[in-house]
Amino acid sequence: MTNESRERFDEICENYVASEVHSMSPTIRLLRRLVNLETGASLCDVGCGTGHLALSFATCAGRLVGVDPAPSMLDAFRRLVAERGIEVETVEAYAESIPLRGHQFDLVVSRLAPHHFNDVNRAVAEMVRLTKIGGRVAIIDLEGHENADVDEFNHKLELLHDPTHVRSYTAARWRSIFKRSGLKVEVLESGLSERPQGLSVRRWCEIASSGAEAEAEIRTSLQKAPSSFLEALKIRRKGDAFLLHNQTALIVGTRDAAQR
Repeated sequence: MTNESRERFDEICENYVASEVHSMSPTIRLLRRLVNLETGASLCDVGCGTGHLALSFATCAGRLVGVDPAPSMLDAFRRLVAERGIEVETVEAYAESIPLRGHQFDLVVSRLAPHHFNDVNRAVAEMVRLTKIGGRVAIIDLEGHENADVDEFNHKLELLHDPTHVRSYTAARWRSIFKRSGLKVEVLESGLSERPQGLSVRRWCEIASSGAEAEAEIRTSLQKAPSSFLEALKIRRKGDAFLLHNQTALIVGTRDAAQR
């Protein structure tokens, strides 16, 4: 994540407090089932934004820590937890360099943030460093496509939606990143959705404050796109309107005892 993205999210943090995409999704519920976090466990949410993922574990986690470079995002996170009577710790930092000692969390997570990371390999290495031996790292993020043409089309849409977008990675790339970081991949799910019922282009752009010009260009791009591209990205067309699938991948890896 760059200073540009930090400043951008600082300005639009309230959009993410109210975002139906970010506040709850099938992938959050799936992750909770998959990791089955023990009562009293420690959790660190990297690129936490307003803290929706961390808060979903609040009933079982004994310690919650949110890391994000945008001060207003952390302010919103603290406000949300205060409303619920929950205690959290927050750290203002980029994912690639987190000022916390290592080996202290049972679960380190990141959701809908890694596509903004400037150096995703370094960020995952930091997440691994924070994780206890035997602990887990879990990521839910926008998914790239194996077809290069479809992937490039999707990348252009994402840049119009949010110019600070860096890259959406394929499930295979996530597996490779985790393995190189010394994680044993336990779960890898692709083709998931943050909004299975669909999200309108207008609402998608409202959340990110994309602007009218970018929204219009996104609509034009979708109208001109081959139907095979839309099908590959699970984008549904209803007359002149489009409903986005917000396709994601979920990966969970365990920090093996042999790794230091």
